[in-house]
Amino acid sequence: MIADEQIKELFVVACDYRKRAYSPYSHFQVGAALLTKEGKIYGGCNIENAAFGPTNCAERTAFFKAVSEGEREFSAIVIVGGKEGEKEEFCAPCGVCRQVMAEFCDPDSFYIILGNSAADCQKFLLEEVLPFSFGAQNIQGS
Repeated sequence: MIADEQIKELFVVACDYRKRAYSPYSHFQVGAALLTKEGKIYGGCNIENAAFGPTNCAERTAFFKAVSEGEREFSAIVIVGGKEGEKEEFCAPCGVCRQVMAEFCDPDSFYIILGNSAADCQKFLLEEVLPFSFGAQNIQGS
């Protein structure tokens, strides 16, 4: 489990990254704070594109930054989102982001934390939000 103080720190980082979002089309800003097993935090924001397909979610931004720096083991992610200029709200990761999490995280121990503050949040294991996931075990030879 993750300590309350660590969750508070993750919310601060996620909220800061939400302010950096580039969302001129949806005006929905998302921030994420990804915690490695070693305690390092990587932040990410959503980055939209007029073509929509190249848009990247905050969660994947954080994961791709961490993985590109050599990280491979993660404990938790905090996700905050909401309409531009409004308070954070509960914002669940999309299916693509859940699949990226499945690539790098243990579904039985990786926490996804959603909310608007450490005092008002919900914690889910990856397994709870992505049952029957597709992973490396599905394509390995027997």
